[in-house]
Amino acid sequence: MEPVEYFTQKGYSCAESVIQGAIDKGIVPAELLPVATSFSGGMGSGCLCGAISASQVIIGYLFGRNNKQGNDVTARIKAKEFIDEFKKNHKATCCRVLTAGMDMASPERKAHCANMVDECSKILEEIIKVKV
Repeated sequence: MEPVEYFTQKGYSCAESVIQGAIDKGIVPAELLPVATSFSGGMGSGCLCGAISASQVIIGYLFGRNNKQGNDVTARIKAKEFIDEFKKNHKATCCRVLTAGMDMASPERKAHCANMVDECSKILEEIIKVKV
């Protein structure tokens, strides 16, 4: 199942959907899913988009300190690369800004956030060079 389908069909949050997509592909362990729950809705405060946060968790897991694929410098480089790519299409990374004017329960917001899940998953695939 694609990450966006977890968001649109299974009731997962934006962050959980990105993480579950990576779990399905064997990129990260299933134990990371509960970590993603607190990132949805901009970490409950409307700040950093949950799909972005989850993508950063995956980058850190794969390339962070004490990892065979990288180190803290590699993780930071890839984290910045992700944000730079996201900002090519959006001026902000803040959930509150990205969803400005949309009612939390509206179909418009659901569609917008589904797009964020899909876009973040695609950017993540490019950054980590593995299909999410």
